[in-house]
Amino acid sequence: MKITFLGSGTSQGVPIIACECEVCASVDPKDKRLRSSVMVEHNGKIIVVDTGPDFRQQMLTADVKWLDALLFTHAHRDHLSGLDDIRGFNFKMKRAVDVYCEKRVESAIRREFFYAFEEPKYPGVPEMNIHHIGLDAFELFDLKIEPIRVFHHKLPVLGFRFQKFVYITDANLIEPKEMEKIKGCEVLVLNTLRREFHISHFTLDEAIELVKIINPKQAYFTHISHQLGRHEEVENELPPNMHLAYDGLVVNL
Repeated sequence: MKITFLGSGTSQGVPIIACECEVCASVDPKDKRLRSSVMVEHNGKIIVVDTGPDFRQQMLTADVKWLDALLFTHAHRDHLSGLDDIRGFNFKMKRAVDVYCEKRVESAIRREFFYAFEEPKYPGVPEMNIHHIGLDAFELFDLKIEPIRVFHHKLPVLGFRFQKFVYITDANLIEPKEMEKIKGCEVLVLNTLRREFHISHFTLDEAIELVKIINPKQAYFTHISHQLGRHEEVENELPPNMHLAYDGLVVNL
């Protein structure tokens, strides 16, 4: 299984114009962070988690020519708004893309991309087959996927376990029952927004403490805001088995 970090950043804390912070001014490519997303490749199949506003750019950068499935963690726009750009894959593959999400996410998709579901169908609209998932494990392409319930303040969000790889973004609470699903993983990914307290995201210290409890072989922090600081500086502060993720990072399991 090959995991590619398509994006490791977030809209939170990122200035829109005229930014002169040290992260924006950095020449280190690891400080250039698109919105968080990962691609999982298994048995020749491609699964992408979340389609933020950078989805098209991420697909082009990673040279992705086929898309077998999309999984969604939740319906916030920084994880959903690029969904329209699946139409390029529709055209190339000559079929709809399979989308796996909770019912509340489907409602947001049908609201935000209403034109994709209108009849008669307008030529060229994004085409998708929506499949409902909950907290029960399911299988795609001989790969067991186990949803993990986490909370983004009060919003229920899904993380996912792909065999020994766990991906969790947009969370600041994981209850004990769901923590049991994470134990024994080899690679853990957690959102880590900044150093200061945030109402709906893990801070750096909180994420580090959670990694120590779960004790994976390796952990990567994602959904990083500019407020956390430059990649090299933060990376040098972390314990040996913990790292900042960066766009284009590849992990093989």
